[in-house]
Amino acid sequence: MLSFDVLILGSGLAGQSLALRLADHKRVALVTKNAVGDSASGWAQGGIAAVLDGTDSTDAHIADTLTAGGGLCNREATRFVVEHGRAAIDWLIEEGVPFTRDETSALGYHLTREGGHSQRRVIHVADATGLAVQQALTEKLRRHPNIQLFERHIGVDLITGAKIGQPQLGCLGAYVLDIDGGGVLTFRAAHTALATGGAGKVYVYTTNPDTATGDGIAMAWRAGCRVANMEFVQFHPTCLYHPQAKSFLISEAMRGEGGILRLPDGTRFMPEHDARAELAPRDVVARAIDFEMKKRGLDCVFLDMTHKGATFLVEHFPNIHARCLELGIDISRDQIPVVPAAHYACGGVVTDLRAKSDIDGLYVVGETACTGLHGANRLASNSLLECLVFSEAAARDILAAAPRQMPALPPWDESRVTDADEEIVIAHNWDELRRFMWDYVGIVRTNKRLARAQHRIRLLEREIAEFYANFRISNDLIELRNLVLTAHLIVACAKRRRESRGLHYSLDYPQALARARDTILRPGTRS
Repeated sequence: MLSFDVLILGSGLAGQSLALRLADHKRVALVTKNAVGDSASGWAQGGIAAVLDGTDSTDAHIADTLTAGGGLCNREATRFVVEHGRAAIDWLIEEGVPFTRDETSALGYHLTREGGHSQRRVIHVADATGLAVQQALTEKLRRHPNIQLFERHIGVDLITGAKIGQPQLGCLGAYVLDIDGGGVLTFRAAHTALATGGAGKVYVYTTNPDTATGDGIAMAWRAGCRVANMEFVQFHPTCLYHPQAKSFLISEAMRGEGGILRLPDGTRFMPEHDARAELAPRDVVARAIDFEMKKRGLDCVFLDMTHKGATFLVEHFPNIHARCLELGIDISRDQIPVVPAAHYACGGVVTDLRAKSDIDGLYVVGETACTGLHGANRLASNSLLECLVFSEAAARDILAAAPRQMPALPPWDESRVTDADEEIVIAHNWDELRRFMWDYVGIVRTNKRLARAQHRIRLLEREIAEFYANFRISNDLIELRNLVLTAHLIVACAKRRRESRGLHYSLDYPQALARARDTILRPGTRS
């Protein structure tokens, strides 16, 4: 049994910033499936939204967030995050993040604008903000004596007091698999944080890394936590469409800097769908692209930046320019082929303003959580901001918490299982799940499609449960088990929402109801 003060599962911005804020006072274990820094945070291009300029205001950022959120944002949570935005950016600057400078502005940093924002308020590091942030923090993580990194490890399940007959004890740690053959380890910790990111890999086409398999959401649900608003899956409008470009995102900031969406014949189409045209929120743009592709039988549409010139594009979007050039696309001369792809889970595990879940000792931060900030649709570049603000809130609560009595924990028991005989079953089930989720639970939904998906999920759940009960676990089996459960929760929430709002668009219920309500699922109830 490995004992720590705090166990953090996930090493994106939420997990890393939480670890660093705690490490001067607590012994921290940071568990991650691949290398530290290999996360959706590291792939974030656009930047971080915060009120930094004198021409901007807290009320304006809140209003933009509420508008994008389709009337479903929690106002208290939204104000909490926006009001702490400046402090979050100041902390990153102190940690050495080299944000792009602009000596002509009073701030000293360049601010860009993205869809849904009424002001330029997105601070960034060229077009690779997440990578720059991760690199700055990872270097400090590796050097800190109070942080022990467990790379190539994946959480299996949380250990709660209920599992040892003492439910009042809350969360006590987790079972964690050493992916490279070290077996299942027992981690004991007075405080456990889930920061495992989202679940984009539940769909065929996604901008997410392969690690985004809904692990934290599934683990929290099995442990007894509520989840909310899982039907709101954000599809990023512009993922590069190219056979060699796996999950490569074309930043929102490109449209913020004047990018125009066109049909193959050069026709601009966004003004016909929304008065804000290319600067409409992501759900509007993604649905418009989906509509045009289906109406005209297109494989993709095109983002045109050719009017901005090579000098501007290389300066502002060096990574996108270089990657496209590798694929034979010169974005200063050629339009960029793009399609929507699953990008972000606006729902997740229900938490409060301290990042606390329903279970004592368990915190949830980042995309795994449902804080109420994003409502029915996340405003661009609010995600990294949420990671920073709530990791700071969680750290503050953990440091102020009274000591907890920690009992001995039972080791992982695999005495009644054997090695799997045919692991090809896992691969087949993974492919089947992702394809029918894309077909039936995508950008546009119907009752019939959701019912078909639910039926297929139930069949897969039974098959996977049998496999899990009889064979030794592996990384692939854990991820598949979590993906199927996450898909179950997405469909259950979608079936309950009998309206169209934000990212959930139903042909059977095309109008929004007069009152916006969260979709909250509770373990033990029919879902």
